[in-house]
Amino acid sequence: MELLYKVHNNLYVNLTNKCPCACTFCLRQTMDRIGESDSLWLEHEPTADEIIAAFAGFNMDDYREVVFCGFGEPTEALDVLLEVAKYVKAVWSKPTRINTNGLGNLIHGRPIAPDLKGLIDTVSISLNTPNAERYQELVQSKFGDISYDAMLTFARECTQYVPNVVLTTVDTTLTKEEEAQCQKICDEIGAKYRIRPWES
Repeated sequence: MELLYKVHNNLYVNLTNKCPCACTFCLRQTMDRIGESDSLWLEHEPTADEIIAAFAGFNMDDYREVVFCGFGEPTEALDVLLEVAKYVKAVWSKPTRINTNGLGNLIHGRPIAPDLKGLIDTVSISLNTPNAERYQELVQSKFGDISYDAMLTFARECTQYVPNVVLTTVDTTLTKEEEAQCQKICDEIGAKYRIRPWES
């Protein structure tokens, strides 16, 4: 199984293939890999020990950041994520980031942002759109219409525990007016707004 893989100058952690969404734009619908990986489909959900052991095959001096993001929603494997992040911080003091759909509170039935304190430096959350109805059309969350507000609540909570909170949309998918609305949402939350390329 490919548990760690390189994208640009960062090392990505492929924690899980589980996800509560079926996003219409999800890369895994059309490909098996991202960055310098072969296949991100997992034979089983890896343990923290399995992932930690995989770090032995990489020279960590080559990587700027450790990113929890693969073919699934990383907060689905929250306990493993936190254990691996704790290891990364203790051994290399590397910056850590989670790329997430922001639905971790719904997945676990409780606020998870406090768990990230001291372990995660950046949380990057897929905002996708400033419109709740359009959001559900795009992400097709199993949690339904409550998902959009839950994602924004998670983002707001993260600003209390994580130094860098970023909300993202994909370029070419929104009008300039919608992007301005997204910027306003981020300003109100206290998060940064990033318009990202479709493939990264």
